[in-house]
Amino acid sequence: MLLRAFHGVNLAGWLTLEPWVTPELFADSGALDEPTLISSLGATRYRKLVDKHRKEFMSQADFTQIAARGFNAVRLSVPWYVFGHRGPEPGPYVGCIKHVDHAFDWAEEVGLNVLLALAVSPGSAYDNAALVRDQVNFSEYRADLLNVLGALSQRYASRIGLLGIEVADDPRTQEREWFSLSDGIPLHSLRNYYRDAYDVIRANAGQEALVVLPDAGRPKAWRGFMAQDSYHNVWLDCHLFHHTDHVDASGPSAVRSLVDKSRRYLAKAEKSGLPTMVGKWSASLPYADSMMTPEGRIALARVYVSEQVSAFASCPGWFFQTWKTSGRLVGWDARVALATFERRMLD
Repeated sequence: MLLRAFHGVNLAGWLTLEPWVTPELFADSGALDEPTLISSLGATRYRKLVDKHRKEFMSQADFTQIAARGFNAVRLSVPWYVFGHRGPEPGPYVGCIKHVDHAFDWAEEVGLNVLLALAVSPGSAYDNAALVRDQVNFSEYRADLLNVLGALSQRYASRIGLLGIEVADDPRTQEREWFSLSDGIPLHSLRNYYRDAYDVIRANAGQEALVVLPDAGRPKAWRGFMAQDSYHNVWLDCHLFHHTDHVDASGPSAVRSLVDKSRRYLAKAEKSGLPTMVGKWSASLPYADSMMTPEGRIALARVYVSEQVSAFASCPGWFFQTWKTSGRLVGWDARVALATFERRMLD
């Protein structure tokens, strides 16, 4: 049983391109996502761009700095095409397994744990896989995802830095809207995928590695799910952002209302009976008070972060979104948002 809490950062925008993390990569193309970027640049220019970005954006120095700040884990999103042509047909996308190897080397050298998350997965809000693969039904390529999970868990099973594997990132489930269904994966299909993913990871990585299940934005949908004694080391993951929330006030009262939302959300998720972590959260507030000084906004953001961390006290782990952005976004870049916090305050 894992007794320590894992407090870390996401490594967003490294192995999968995200325009909010590195807008300069998208600026000349007019693209807002990776598939459109490929269409705009062409496969050859895209390959050169992504190779250069992955070599330069994250380095051993970043992992050293993350550990020095007091974090003990990183959450690394890896795309379904991580193995390149050794995995499912990647189309124009570029594999990145050597970079995952580097991440483990760098993490283990400074005592960080690595949670892998299978990103850009079918049914997600950013469903690049479906765009590349002709919008085929989830059931037709779920086997490819399971094969990738199996290969990842086998490759890193013996690494001391492996914390676990999250079987998807931001999956989207179908919702009934009057007489129609929204886009997304049927909930029962996602549940079945989670069970099969658990079996694949256990078969390749043994019993110790965590198997993390995204809650898909539906915290009440998992009560009793995988609660049987046959399932071990399974966590539920919630993503708690409030930057788009509506609030009726500003200042400290608004911060309290936002943090209360987080507490209520976690209370619902914890009724699943599974340990509940926060895989993504940020310091970005949904409003700006024109009367507040820059120093006042910094102080308010500091209160917001402190209250969020307090709200997550019962969680076995949380991961700030994200470690770095090229523009050092105030509410999203841990080097800025958490810079004024001492190590003990984030523990």
